[in-house]
Amino acid sequence: MLPPSDPTPIKTCARTHDLLRWIAVILILVTGFALRIYPTARFTGLGFDENLYRTYVTMLSKVGLTNYPDIVEAYNRQQRTLTYSILPPTRFLYIYTASLWKQAFYDSHLLKPVGTGDPKTTSLRALHEVACFFSCLTLLIAFLFARRLGNKTRALAVLGFMAFAPTQIHMAQHALVDGFFAFWALTTLWLLWETLQKPDHLFLSVAYAFGLALLVITKENAFFVFIAFLVILISNRWLAFGTVTPRLWLLTFAGPLLGVVILVFLAGGLTELIGTYQQSISKNFTLPYAIKTGDGPWFRYLVDLMLVNPIMLILAIGELFRLNRTKKTEWYLTLFIAGSYLIMCNLKYGMNLRYTNMWDMPLCILAFGPLATISGYFGRRKDLALALGVVALCAFELHQYWILMVQYPMYELVSEGLLRALFILK
Repeated sequence: MLPPSDPTPIKTCARTHDLLRWIAVILILVTGFALRIYPTARFTGLGFDENLYRTYVTMLSKVGLTNYPDIVEAYNRQQRTLTYSILPPTRFLYIYTASLWKQAFYDSHLLKPVGTGDPKTTSLRALHEVACFFSCLTLLIAFLFARRLGNKTRALAVLGFMAFAPTQIHMAQHALVDGFFAFWALTTLWLLWETLQKPDHLFLSVAYAFGLALLVITKENAFFVFIAFLVILISNRWLAFGTVTPRLWLLTFAGPLLGVVILVFLAGGLTELIGTYQQSISKNFTLPYAIKTGDGPWFRYLVDLMLVNPIMLILAIGELFRLNRTKKTEWYLTLFIAGSYLIMCNLKYGMNLRYTNMWDMPLCILAFGPLATISGYFGRRKDLALALGVVALCAFELHQYWILMVQYPMYELVSEGLLRALFILK
C-alpha cells in the first residue's frame, strides 16, 4: 500500500501563486493610479462642457445647496436666449461632489486659508480631481467586480486592461462627467448581479435602488442604463443569472423615481424640471458642433471603438460567437452593453465615445475568453503565453493612449478626430 502523498508542497505552491498574484494586483493598481493622476494629456485648454461645470460649481459654492433652484432658473433664463443647447445643472451629483471637494481642499480653514486661489480656478481643479479620483475608483471596482464573477486569472487580466485603457485614462485627465458616471453605472451593475444571487439580502437590494437614484441625478444617460437593466431582468427568465423577485422589480422602478423626485426638489418643481429638459433636448438639434460630430449610423460606436481599442473589440466580438447558456457572466455583461447600445446608437446628434466609458470593463471580460483560448494552444506554456498576451495587449492600449491623447492630441472623442490622429484622414 502506497503512503499518502504529502499535500504540503501543493499548499505552499498555491500560497506562492496567491502571493505573486496579489503583488501583481498592487503593482497594476499603483501604475493605473499613476497614469490617471499624473498629467499626460497634451490638450490643456478649457473645454466647452468643462467651463459650464466650473460655472455651476462656482455658483453652488456661493448660493448654497438650499438655493439650487436659483441655479436651475439661471440656466433656463440663459438657455432661452441661446439658439443652441448647453448642458443643464441637473447633472447634480458631479457638480455637488466637486463643490464639496472644493470646500474641503480649497476653501476649508483646516486645510487651506479661506480665499486662496481664484474661485473659478479652484472649481475647475475640484472637478478635475473628482473625475480623476472616481476614475481610480472605477479601476478598483472593475477588479473587485471581476473577482466576484469568478476566475482569479481573468480578474487580474481585467485589472491590467482597465489600468491601461485609453478612454479610462483620458477621462481622468479632464473635468468631465463621463468617467464619474461610469463609476456609478458599473457599481450599480455589480449591485444588480449581487442582488440576483442573494435576492433576500435587504442591504444589497436597497443599495441597488440607491445606485439607480444616484445615476439619475448624475446624468440623463441613466435612461440607457435603466433600459439595459430591464433587458437583463427580462432575459433572466431564459438565462437564469439569479432570482428576480417582485421586490427587485419594485426597486428597479423605485430607484430612478427617487432620483427624479430629488431632481424635482433641486429644480424647484416638476414644471421647472420638465422645462429644463425640454429646452436642453430641443435646442441640441441646432448646436453646430453636435450636428457635425454627434451623428452617424447605428454602428458608429463600433467604428470608434475599433479605432481606439481594435484588438480588445475584435476579441470581445469573437467571444460573442462562443456564448452558450453556461457562460452566464458573459451573457450578463453582453446584455448590459447591448441594452444600452440599443438606445445610444439611435440618439440624433448625441453620439460620443465618451459615453461608452461604462462599457470598458464588460468588454475586457469578453476579450479575455478568446485570449485564454488562444493561449491554450501552447500546451504546458499556456500560462506564460496568456501572461505575455495580456502584457502585450496592455502595452498596445497604452500606446493607443499615447498616439491619440498625447501625440495628436485629442480632447473630444469623435470620429473625425480619431481618424486624423491615426493618420487615416490627413
